[in-house]
Amino acid sequence: MAGLSADTPQPTAVTVHQQSRVLEISFANGSEFRIPFELMRVYSPSAEVQGHGPGQEVLQTGKRGVEVVGLEPVGNYAVQPMFSDGHNTGIFSWDYLYFLGSQQTQLWQQYEQRLASAGMNRDAPMVVATGSACSSH
Repeated sequence: MAGLSADTPQPTAVTVHQQSRVLEISFANGSEFRIPFELMRVYSPSAEVQGHGPGQEVLQTGKRGVEVVGLEPVGNYAVQPMFSDGHNTGIFSWDYLYFLGSQQTQLWQQYEQRLASAGMNRDAPMVVATGSACSSH
């Protein structure tokens, strides 16, 4: 999902709504999505969140109030948001944003299930792991 696939619709508008904390994105095929900043943050495509392979994902908590404080274009295929919690390493390609927008209901359910399995809730403080998932051994 990192790059553009041949059937990815091109975005026609991207708007950051600070007050409602959503990224509004419209695509050439007529699809429009309002993606909450929290959903973007907990599903960031960065290695910090996704890990380097299956099963290495880092459960994100305490992100309900996160804001997008900057949004930089990355070529013609993506944007890189800067979040108010300091996270800024995720590059969100158009196809990944389309995926987040079109699968919001399922993604929220999966996130709630992961939280419940970990005995956590959305507002729990983020636990900082000792050692880095990105370090090489």
